[in-house]
Amino acid sequence: MTSFTHVTPERCTQLRRALDAVRLAWNDNGCQHTPQYLNYTVTDQHGRTWRITPATNFQISPSAPGRIWQASCTELMRTSAILSARQVADHIKHAPA
Repeated sequence: MTSFTHVTPERCTQLRRALDAVRLAWNDNGCQHTPQYLNYTVTDQHGRTWRITPATNFQISPSAPGRIWQASCTELMRTSAILSARQVADHIKHAPA
């Protein structure tokens, strides 16, 4: 069974703060207590919609335990690597037009 033990309230707060820091509009689906269903919807400065989801325990590298988020944008047909909260916010903010 897939596990999401790394998705803690603190990590969700870090993500929200990182998104706010780069001034991206976002909302979550309220599933912090069931992280396998958790996702954040983010709108970038070009009006595109991104979906941020947590990685599974199997996707996280022991050498980079803070990298737990993955972003995807259907319009760009792009999915990021597994990134930290700050990295995923920067990835969305600096995606090409």
